[in-house]
Amino acid sequence: MDGYKNIWVWIETSSDGAARSVGLELLTPGRKMADTIGHSLIAVIIGSGADAAVKSAMAYGADQVILLDDECFAHYNTEIFTDALQELVEKYKPDTVLFGATANGRDLAPRIASRVHTGLTADCTELSIDAETGNVQWTRPAFGGNLMAVIECPNTRPQMGSVRPGVFKKGLRDDSRTVEVINETVKPPAESRAKIVEFIADAAENMVNLEEAEIIVSGGRGLGKPENFELVKALADALGGVVGSSRAAVDEGWIPHAHQVGQTGKTVGPKVYVACGISGAIQHLAGMSESDTIIAINKDPDASIFGVADYAIVGDLLEVLPALTAEVKRLKADKA
Repeated sequence: MDGYKNIWVWIETSSDGAARSVGLELLTPGRKMADTIGHSLIAVIIGSGADAAVKSAMAYGADQVILLDDECFAHYNTEIFTDALQELVEKYKPDTVLFGATANGRDLAPRIASRVHTGLTADCTELSIDAETGNVQWTRPAFGGNLMAVIECPNTRPQMGSVRPGVFKKGLRDDSRTVEVINETVKPPAESRAKIVEFIADAAENMVNLEEAEIIVSGGRGLGKPENFELVKALADALGGVVGSSRAAVDEGWIPHAHQVGQTGKTVGPKVYVACGISGAIQHLAGMSESDTIIAINKDPDASIFGVADYAIVGDLLEVLPALTAEVKRLKADKA
Protein backbone atom coordinates (compact mmCIF):
# COMPACT_ATOMS: atom_id res chain seq x y z
CA MET A 1 0.00 0.00 0.00
CA ASP A 2 2.97 2.26 -0.61
CA GLY A 3 2.33 5.58 -2.28
CA TYR A 4 -0.97 6.33 -0.54
CA LYS A 5 -0.79 9.49 1.52
CA ASN A 6 -2.88 12.27 3.06
CA ILE A 7 -6.38 12.61 4.46
CA TRP A 8 -8.99 13.90 2.02
CA VAL A 9 -12.31 15.52 2.88
CA TRP A 10 -14.85 15.93 0.11
CA ILE A 11 -16.36 19.40 0.56
CA GLU A 12 -19.83 19.28 -0.93
CA THR A 13 -21.02 22.58 -2.38
CA SER A 14 -24.42 24.13 -2.95
CA SER A 15 -25.53 25.56 -6.28
CA ASP A 16 -24.19 29.00 -5.31
CA GLY A 17 -20.68 27.65 -4.71
CA ALA A 18 -20.77 27.73 -0.91
CA ALA A 19 -19.52 24.82 1.19
CA ARG A 20 -22.12 22.67 2.91
CA SER A 21 -21.57 22.48 6.63
CA VAL A 22 -20.87 18.74 6.89
CA GLY A 23 -17.67 18.95 4.83
CA LEU A 24 -16.32 21.72 7.05
CA GLU A 25 -17.28 19.67 10.12
CA LEU A 26 -15.25 16.72 8.80
CA LEU A 27 -12.12 18.87 8.67
CA THR A 28 -12.11 18.60 12.49
CA PRO A 29 -11.57 14.81 12.78
CA GLY A 30 -9.56 14.93 9.55
CA ARG A 31 -7.14 17.34 11.17
CA LYS A 32 -6.63 15.06 14.18
CA MET A 33 -6.08 11.98 12.03
CA ALA A 34 -3.69 13.76 9.68
CA ASP A 35 -1.62 15.06 12.59
CA THR A 36 -1.53 11.60 14.20
CA ILE A 37 0.11 9.96 11.18
CA GLY A 38 2.04 13.00 9.91
CA HIS A 39 0.01 13.50 6.73
CA SER A 40 -1.57 16.59 5.20
CA LEU A 41 -5.28 17.41 5.34
CA ILE A 42 -6.63 18.03 1.83
CA ALA A 43 -10.01 19.54 0.98
CA VAL A 44 -11.39 18.33 -2.36
CA ILE A 45 -13.94 20.64 -3.96
CA ILE A 46 -15.90 19.86 -7.12
CA GLY A 47 -18.25 22.64 -8.14
CA SER A 48 -18.82 25.80 -10.15
CA GLY A 49 -17.90 29.26 -8.91
CA ALA A 50 -16.70 27.66 -5.68
CA ASP A 51 -14.49 30.49 -4.38
CA ALA A 52 -16.54 30.73 -1.18
CA ALA A 53 -16.09 27.01 -0.52
CA VAL A 54 -12.33 27.30 -1.08
CA LYS A 55 -12.08 30.15 1.43
CA SER A 56 -14.12 28.21 3.98
CA ALA A 57 -11.95 25.09 3.58
CA MET A 58 -8.85 27.20 4.20
CA ALA A 59 -10.40 28.97 7.17
CA TYR A 60 -11.39 25.68 8.85
CA GLY A 61 -7.98 24.07 8.65
CA ALA A 62 -7.25 22.41 5.31
CA ASP A 63 -3.53 22.29 4.45
CA GLN A 64 -4.26 22.28 0.73
CA VAL A 65 -7.26 22.48 -1.59
CA ILE A 66 -7.75 20.45 -4.76
CA LEU A 67 -10.31 22.29 -6.88
CA LEU A 68 -12.31 21.18 -9.89
CA ASP A 69 -14.25 24.26 -10.96
CA ASP A 70 -16.38 24.00 -14.08
CA GLU A 71 -19.93 24.77 -15.14
CA CYS A 72 -20.61 21.07 -15.63
CA PHE A 73 -20.22 20.65 -11.83
CA ALA A 74 -22.74 23.37 -10.92
CA HIS A 75 -25.29 20.73 -9.87
CA TYR A 76 -24.61 17.26 -8.56
CA ASN A 77 -24.76 14.55 -11.21
CA THR A 78 -23.97 10.96 -10.26
CA GLU A 79 -22.01 9.97 -13.37
CA ILE A 80 -20.09 13.22 -13.87
CA PHE A 81 -19.02 13.56 -10.22
CA THR A 82 -18.09 9.88 -9.94
CA ASP A 83 -15.89 10.00 -13.03
CA ALA A 84 -14.21 13.20 -11.86
CA LEU A 85 -13.49 12.12 -8.29
CA GLN A 86 -12.33 8.67 -9.41
CA GLU A 87 -9.79 10.33 -11.69
CA LEU A 88 -8.49 12.48 -8.84
CA VAL A 89 -8.29 9.55 -6.42
CA GLU A 90 -6.35 7.44 -8.91
CA LYS A 91 -3.98 10.32 -9.66
CA TYR A 92 -3.17 11.41 -6.10
CA LYS A 93 -3.73 8.16 -4.15
CA PRO A 94 -5.07 9.52 -0.84
CA ASP A 95 -4.76 7.30 2.21
CA THR A 96 -8.23 8.15 3.49
CA VAL A 97 -11.29 9.92 2.07
CA LEU A 98 -14.10 11.30 4.25
CA PHE A 99 -17.59 12.00 2.89
CA GLY A 100 -20.60 13.65 4.45
CA ALA A 101 -23.54 11.23 4.64
CA THR A 102 -25.85 13.57 2.76
CA ALA A 103 -28.08 12.46 -0.10
CA ASN A 104 -25.25 13.21 -2.53
CA GLY A 105 -22.53 11.80 -0.30
CA ARG A 106 -24.43 8.53 0.17
CA ASP A 107 -24.66 8.28 -3.61
CA LEU A 108 -21.07 9.25 -4.45
CA ALA A 109 -19.04 7.46 -1.75
CA PRO A 110 -20.03 3.84 -2.55
CA ARG A 111 -19.57 4.44 -6.27
CA ILE A 112 -16.01 5.66 -5.74
CA ALA A 113 -15.25 2.81 -3.34
CA SER A 114 -16.48 0.28 -5.89
CA ARG A 115 -14.52 1.87 -8.71
CA VAL A 116 -11.20 1.80 -6.81
CA HIS A 117 -11.89 -1.60 -5.18
CA THR A 118 -11.83 -0.60 -1.53
CA GLY A 119 -14.16 -0.68 1.46
CA LEU A 120 -16.58 1.93 2.75
CA THR A 121 -17.98 2.37 6.26
CA ALA A 122 -21.19 4.37 6.27
CA ASP A 123 -22.83 6.60 8.89
CA CYS A 124 -19.90 6.76 11.30
CA THR A 125 -20.27 8.44 14.68
CA GLU A 126 -16.61 8.43 15.70
CA LEU A 127 -13.27 8.37 13.89
CA SER A 128 -9.74 7.63 15.07
CA ILE A 129 -6.55 6.34 13.49
CA ASP A 130 -3.76 4.04 14.64
CA ALA A 131 -0.46 5.91 14.56
CA GLU A 132 1.57 2.76 13.80
CA THR A 133 -0.55 1.02 11.16
CA GLY A 134 -2.38 4.03 9.75
CA ASN A 135 -5.63 2.09 9.92
CA VAL A 136 -8.70 4.19 10.59
CA GLN A 137 -11.08 2.94 13.27
CA TRP A 138 -14.54 3.70 11.91
CA THR A 139 -17.18 3.52 14.67
CA ARG A 140 -20.82 3.17 13.66
CA PRO A 141 -24.09 1.88 15.19
CA ALA A 142 -25.02 -1.73 14.50
CA PHE A 143 -27.97 -4.01 15.23
CA GLY A 144 -30.50 -1.20 15.42
CA GLY A 145 -28.18 1.04 17.39
CA ASN A 146 -27.94 -1.38 20.30
CA LEU A 147 -24.18 -1.67 20.00
CA MET A 148 -21.32 0.20 18.33
CA ALA A 149 -19.13 -1.59 15.78
CA VAL A 150 -15.51 -0.58 15.17
CA ILE A 151 -14.48 -1.34 11.59
CA GLU A 152 -11.05 -1.29 9.95
CA CYS A 153 -9.95 -1.61 6.33
CA PRO A 154 -6.37 -2.89 6.72
CA ASN A 155 -5.77 -4.47 3.33
CA THR A 156 -6.76 -1.85 0.77
CA ARG A 157 -6.38 1.87 0.19
CA PRO A 158 -7.81 4.41 0.18
CA GLN A 159 -9.84 3.94 3.33
CA MET A 160 -13.31 5.47 2.93
CA GLY A 161 -16.17 6.38 5.22
CA SER A 162 -19.13 8.69 5.54
CA VAL A 163 -20.31 10.69 8.53
CA ARG A 164 -23.70 12.24 9.13
CA PRO A 165 -24.04 16.01 9.38
CA GLY A 166 -23.86 17.26 12.95
CA VAL A 167 -21.73 14.45 14.38
CA PHE A 168 -18.62 16.65 14.60
CA LYS A 169 -18.29 20.34 15.37
CA LYS A 170 -16.63 22.78 13.03
CA GLY A 171 -13.37 24.18 14.36
CA LEU A 172 -12.68 27.85 14.95
CA ARG A 173 -12.78 29.78 11.69
CA ASP A 174 -9.57 31.66 10.80
CA ASP A 175 -10.06 33.75 7.69
CA SER A 176 -6.41 34.81 7.73
CA ARG A 177 -5.29 31.33 6.64
CA THR A 178 -4.15 30.87 3.05
CA VAL A 179 -2.99 27.57 1.57
CA GLU A 180 -2.10 26.22 -1.84
CA VAL A 181 -4.99 25.66 -4.23
CA ILE A 182 -4.39 23.09 -6.97
CA ASN A 183 -6.67 23.85 -9.91
CA GLU A 184 -7.28 20.49 -11.52
CA THR A 185 -8.85 19.52 -14.80
CA VAL A 186 -10.23 16.13 -15.75
CA LYS A 187 -11.12 14.61 -19.07
CA PRO A 188 -14.35 16.03 -20.47
CA PRO A 189 -17.34 14.22 -18.99
CA ALA A 190 -19.10 11.73 -21.19
CA GLU A 191 -22.74 12.25 -22.07
CA SER A 192 -24.61 11.61 -18.86
CA ARG A 193 -27.60 9.30 -18.83
CA ALA A 194 -29.11 11.38 -16.04
CA LYS A 195 -30.23 14.91 -16.81
CA ILE A 196 -31.60 17.62 -14.54
CA VAL A 197 -35.00 18.54 -15.90
CA GLU A 198 -36.20 21.00 -13.26
CA PHE A 199 -35.34 22.32 -9.81
CA ILE A 200 -38.23 22.76 -7.41
CA ALA A 201 -36.76 25.25 -4.98
CA ASP A 202 -39.77 25.40 -2.67
CA ALA A 203 -39.32 21.77 -1.65
CA ALA A 204 -35.85 22.47 -0.27
CA GLU A 205 -36.76 25.83 1.28
CA ASN A 206 -39.61 24.35 3.27
CA MET A 207 -37.51 21.54 4.72
CA VAL A 208 -36.36 22.05 8.29
CA ASN A 209 -32.59 22.50 8.57
CA LEU A 210 -31.88 20.52 11.72
CA GLU A 211 -28.19 19.89 11.05
CA GLU A 212 -27.22 23.55 11.15
CA ALA A 213 -29.70 24.75 13.78
CA GLU A 214 -28.25 26.19 16.98
CA ILE A 215 -31.42 25.59 19.00
CA ILE A 216 -33.75 22.60 18.58
CA VAL A 217 -36.92 21.91 20.54
CA SER A 218 -38.05 18.31 19.96
CA GLY A 219 -41.28 16.57 20.88
CA GLY A 220 -42.00 12.90 21.45
CA ARG A 221 -44.89 10.58 22.16
CA GLY A 222 -45.19 12.12 25.61
CA LEU A 223 -46.94 15.08 23.99
CA GLY A 224 -50.01 12.88 23.83
CA LYS A 225 -51.47 14.12 20.55
CA PRO A 226 -50.29 15.94 17.40
CA GLU A 227 -51.98 19.20 18.35
CA ASN A 228 -49.58 19.57 21.28
CA PHE A 229 -46.69 20.06 18.85
CA GLU A 230 -47.99 23.64 18.72
CA LEU A 231 -46.58 24.03 22.25
CA VAL A 232 -43.21 22.77 21.01
CA LYS A 233 -43.32 25.15 18.04
CA ALA A 234 -44.22 28.08 20.27
CA LEU A 235 -41.16 27.49 22.46
CA ALA A 236 -38.92 26.96 19.41
CA ASP A 237 -40.14 30.22 17.88
CA ALA A 238 -39.59 32.09 21.13
CA LEU A 239 -36.03 30.76 21.36
CA GLY A 240 -35.29 31.35 17.67
CA GLY A 241 -34.91 27.63 17.06
CA VAL A 242 -36.46 24.87 14.98
CA VAL A 243 -38.76 21.95 15.75
CA GLY A 244 -37.45 18.40 15.96
CA SER A 245 -39.08 15.13 16.94
CA SER A 246 -38.48 11.58 18.04
CA ARG A 247 -39.13 8.62 15.77
CA ALA A 248 -42.16 7.70 17.87
CA ALA A 249 -43.87 10.98 17.00
CA VAL A 250 -43.09 10.52 13.32
CA ASP A 251 -44.36 6.94 13.36
CA GLU A 252 -47.60 8.18 14.91
CA GLY A 253 -47.99 10.55 11.96
CA TRP A 254 -47.89 13.63 14.16
CA ILE A 255 -45.06 15.37 12.29
CA PRO A 256 -43.15 14.82 8.98
CA HIS A 257 -40.00 12.69 8.88
CA ALA A 258 -37.92 15.77 7.98
CA HIS A 259 -38.09 16.76 11.67
CA GLN A 260 -36.88 13.40 13.03
CA VAL A 261 -33.75 13.32 15.17
CA GLY A 262 -31.98 10.01 15.79
CA GLN A 263 -30.32 7.07 14.15
CA THR A 264 -32.94 6.85 11.39
CA GLY A 265 -33.38 10.62 11.23
CA LYS A 266 -30.91 13.51 11.49
CA THR A 267 -27.82 13.65 13.67
CA VAL A 268 -27.60 17.06 15.30
CA GLY A 269 -25.29 18.97 17.60
CA PRO A 270 -26.94 22.30 18.45
CA LYS A 271 -25.94 24.65 21.22
CA VAL A 272 -29.25 23.90 22.98
CA TYR A 273 -31.44 20.81 22.59
CA VAL A 274 -34.78 20.70 24.43
CA ALA A 275 -36.35 17.22 24.60
CA CYS A 276 -40.07 17.36 25.38
CA GLY A 277 -41.82 14.12 26.24
CA ILE A 278 -39.01 11.99 24.80
CA SER A 279 -38.10 8.88 26.78
CA GLY A 280 -34.51 8.65 25.57
CA ALA A 281 -34.27 5.48 23.46
CA ILE A 282 -30.71 4.71 22.38
CA GLN A 283 -31.61 5.39 18.74
CA HIS A 284 -32.66 8.94 19.64
CA LEU A 285 -29.67 9.54 21.90
CA ALA A 286 -27.35 8.56 19.03
CA GLY A 287 -28.68 11.53 17.09
CA MET A 288 -28.50 14.31 19.70
CA SER A 289 -26.16 13.40 22.56
CA GLU A 290 -23.39 15.66 21.21
CA SER A 291 -25.53 18.78 21.79
CA ASP A 292 -23.75 21.38 23.92
CA THR A 293 -26.61 21.76 26.41
CA ILE A 294 -29.49 19.29 26.76
CA ILE A 295 -32.70 20.20 28.59
CA ALA A 296 -35.16 17.35 29.16
CA ILE A 297 -38.80 17.70 30.17
CA ASN A 298 -40.65 14.54 31.15
CA LYS A 299 -43.17 13.55 33.80
CA ASP A 300 -41.34 10.23 34.36
CA PRO A 301 -38.45 10.85 36.79
CA ASP A 302 -36.81 7.62 35.63
CA ALA A 303 -36.83 8.48 31.91
CA SER A 304 -33.55 7.54 30.18
CA ILE A 305 -33.27 11.01 28.64
CA PHE A 306 -32.38 12.40 32.06
CA GLY A 307 -29.17 10.36 31.94
CA VAL A 308 -27.72 12.66 29.26
CA ALA A 309 -29.50 15.88 30.24
CA ASP A 310 -27.67 18.88 31.67
CA TYR A 311 -30.97 20.19 33.05
CA ALA A 312 -33.97 18.04 33.95
CA ILE A 313 -37.54 19.20 34.48
CA VAL A 314 -39.92 16.62 35.90
CA GLY A 315 -43.43 17.80 35.19
CA ASP A 316 -46.48 17.95 32.94
CA LEU A 317 -45.56 19.21 29.48
CA LEU A 318 -48.90 20.95 29.10
CA GLU A 319 -47.96 23.14 32.06
CA VAL A 320 -44.19 23.40 31.66
CA LEU A 321 -43.99 24.34 27.96
CA PRO A 322 -46.39 27.33 28.10
CA ALA A 323 -44.63 28.56 31.25
CA LEU A 324 -41.18 28.32 29.60
CA THR A 325 -42.41 30.05 26.46
CA ALA A 326 -43.94 32.88 28.47
CA GLU A 327 -40.73 33.34 30.48
CA VAL A 328 -38.56 33.42 27.33
CA LYS A 329 -40.83 36.06 25.81
CA ARG A 330 -40.76 38.09 29.04
CA LEU A 331 -36.95 38.06 29.15
CA LYS A 332 -36.77 39.14 25.54
CA ALA A 333 -39.20 41.97 26.18
CA ASP A 334 -37.15 43.13 29.18
CA LYS A 335 -33.97 43.22 27.10
CA ALA A 336 -35.72 45.15 24.33
